[in-house]
Amino acid sequence: MADPSSYRPKPGQIPDSPGVYKFRDDHRRVIYVGKAKNLRQRLANYFQDLAGLHPRTRTMVTTAASVEWTVVSTEVEALQLEYSWIKEFDPRFNVKYRDDKSYPYLAVTLNEEFPRVQVMRGAKKKGVRYFGPYGHAWAIRETVDLMLRVFPVRTCSAGVFKNAERTGRPCLLGYIGKCSAPCVGRVTPEEHRELAEDFCDFMAGRTGTYIRRLEKDMVQAAEDMEYERAARLRDDAGALKRAMEKSAVVLADATDADLIAVAEDELEAAVQIFHVRGGRVRGQRGWVTDKVEAVDTAGLVEHALQQLYGEESGDSVPKEVLVPALPEDPDAVSQWLAGRRGSQVSLRIPQRGDKKDLMGTVQRNAQQALGLHKTKRASDLTTRSRALEEIAEALGLDTAPLRIECFDISHLQGDDVVASMVVFEDGLARKSEYRRFQIKGFEGQDDVRSMHEVISRRFRRYLQEKERTGEWEETPAPTGPVPAPGTDPAATDPAATDPAATDPAATDPAGTPSREESREDDGRPKRFAYPPQLVVVDGGQPQVAAAKRALDELGIDDIAVCGLAKRLEEVWLPDDDDPVVLPRSSEGLYLLQRIRDEAHRFAITYQRAKRAKRIRTSPLDDVSGLGETRKQALIKYFGSVKRLRQATIDEICEVPGIGRRTAESVAAALATAAPAAPAVNTATGEIIEEDDGGSTT
Repeated sequence: MADPSSYRPKPGQIPDSPGVYKFRDDHRRVIYVGKAKNLRQRLANYFQDLAGLHPRTRTMVTTAASVEWTVVSTEVEALQLEYSWIKEFDPRFNVKYRDDKSYPYLAVTLNEEFPRVQVMRGAKKKGVRYFGPYGHAWAIRETVDLMLRVFPVRTCSAGVFKNAERTGRPCLLGYIGKCSAPCVGRVTPEEHRELAEDFCDFMAGRTGTYIRRLEKDMVQAAEDMEYERAARLRDDAGALKRAMEKSAVVLADATDADLIAVAEDELEAAVQIFHVRGGRVRGQRGWVTDKVEAVDTAGLVEHALQQLYGEESGDSVPKEVLVPALPEDPDAVSQWLAGRRGSQVSLRIPQRGDKKDLMGTVQRNAQQALGLHKTKRASDLTTRSRALEEIAEALGLDTAPLRIECFDISHLQGDDVVASMVVFEDGLARKSEYRRFQIKGFEGQDDVRSMHEVISRRFRRYLQEKERTGEWEETPAPTGPVPAPGTDPAATDPAATDPAATDPAATDPAGTPSREESREDDGRPKRFAYPPQLVVVDGGQPQVAAAKRALDELGIDDIAVCGLAKRLEEVWLPDDDDPVVLPRSSEGLYLLQRIRDEAHRFAITYQRAKRAKRIRTSPLDDVSGLGETRKQALIKYFGSVKRLRQATIDEICEVPGIGRRTAESVAAALATAAPAAPAVNTATGEIIEEDDGGSTT
């Protein structure tokens, strides 16, 4: 691990002009490429105190052994050079989007004497016109089959073409009218190229001209009583319309635009692109990448634009590019795109209308792609096995932790403090054994103390279950009545559901009692019957120490404990001053992060539900015999609880269905209850007062 100060350039050595810089490791390999408007200011950010750097940036600068730069005249040149270097050197710390599959394109080989229509994948070739990409090759073939009626362009391979040329006999498509048969001289090379160019114009979105021309010719043929020709033209126009219907109109005014959306988390990002031509979605593609550098949404968008248009030119770059966030220097990026296209390109965030709605659709596709990617990664058996082995090796465990429990604390400024316990077995979530806790031992905000309480309650129940099954040899099984699970302070919140029955033949590898032995009389598994091999807590050293102390107080020494601190993604072990840093590409780290995030999600969902329930409570809830219907009648009559509190008993009796005894109870309940705190507009800080009519302002 290098010290950045050992290769830091001398003061004044770095120019203050635009440029591109490269970090190299001790083997002279380029590990990071970046650009800057001001090289001096940007590079100075990398040589500050390591504690102030983002963890990914800190890893990069400590891996590097030298830095060098190239001065350019404009930000646009810096953008182009950065893309070229990223492509050339493939730096390990740069975000690089890679397709999860090779998308098929509809290609027209205009670089040949007789252009051919075909499906193409892989790198684009010079002189070939591309349309797409498409999700499936069969979608291209269906479209081409419909359009060959009107534009009978060659689709055969070079071998088939030469064989037909040699024998003087066209292929089957030539006989049925879906190829103009240039191989046997039915059309000249110029006429065939004109057909291919018309095909390209139609695919590019200029559709109205051809359909109107066909319909006009059809009417004229009918007037001339050439009914067979009119029928053929009618069928041709229908074929073109069916080809157009395969991509519905999503934007008016025949808009040409690309829409880019990003879905991301702390570790990965998914990008989805919709290609809209002539107002219709002509193609879709997506990428998933690891966030190996400290980058925000704007940075991800800029990387996507470089990847998408770095080797494109002309009409392949649309007039309009819609993004969820503008890059750091949008003017430079717009100029770069305009240079690729040869004319002005609008780069902006859609604010309203159809474009914003379509951007929402693209965003949902990106989120679905990211979720699908994570699901595939988590469901792979080999990957899960490797992740568990990496965790065992990093934490010094004897065996892979087949059962992992993770705990997280959630609250809102010290109110409604709750905790969650999620369970992963063999690397997969076991949601039937998730548990939720209310913190009962104290009031206020103290995550460390809360973690100690939750761990103590959970494993105290585990020890009680061990006693019940008689597993302890030194302690005889209790002969008296066993306390009901609900009376133990470790009982979970009543809203938590009991786990479903599982396979009674299964036995935990860690030597715990079989599942059949660990069931209640009605066959349901006991709530805390199975111990984990690893306890993970959301937090750093203090939370880990609290969890370890709770286990020590209970005499449990065969369960490993670790913590995962979210900000730096470091793994903390009890009594260790330094964290365990797992490699960024480690499947073990990915699994721990997924478990931690699931515990956080489960905890915050419960905490929000409790808060919402508390907010919905009313002083009228404590009035005996006052049901929901009469409560609503009171509020409707007076307009608000504030005005109801100011009413006399006689005024309350005027409400239909409210007698004097009930009115007295309502008045007494409202008199003893403290008035609710005024609502506050969180955007402006303004206190929202109720007016005389009971509405809010």
